Amino acid sequence: MRGTELKDGQHSTPDPSERSQLWPRVLGSLALFGLLIGLMIGRLTNPEPARLDNIEVHRDQLVLWFNDEPKLHAEVVEGTVAMLFDATGAPASGRLLVDGKPVTWRIQRSEEGLLLTVVAARALRADSTGVRQNGRWRWVVKFQMSDI
Repeated sequence: MRGTELKDGQHSTPDPSERSQLWPRVLGSLALFGLLIGLMIGRLTNPEPARLDNIEVHRDQLVLWFNDEPKLHAEVVEGTVAMLFDATGAPASGRLLVDGKPVTWRIQRSEEGLLLTVVAARALRADSTGVRQNGRWRWVVKFQMSDI
């Protein structure tokens, strides 16, 4: 039986310093592959939120255009209309006339999405409808002065 000692420069097992370091490369490749697969699955299960593309101001109403349907939470607090859209977009503000009276509106970013706030000297009421149109989502918010 042969021993493990080196004879004439020939040996059945190479020196540890000469061995290629494939095992760390294999583990690194598997970790990178798992990370990329996880990112792809996460992207599929958690899509981007809706994005506010455009705002149109008409008499007694605002028309908001989104790239996809946003979730909406709306409240009327002491005559002020507040609508929270689960979406992203740029802040904006302006004025419109409701029943001949000036009304101020503002869209601002918040932690939960975009917040539309509409304020007037008198109490307001709002009715909103959303419809898919030409591959985009059109949200129409109509305002009326309250009789309170």
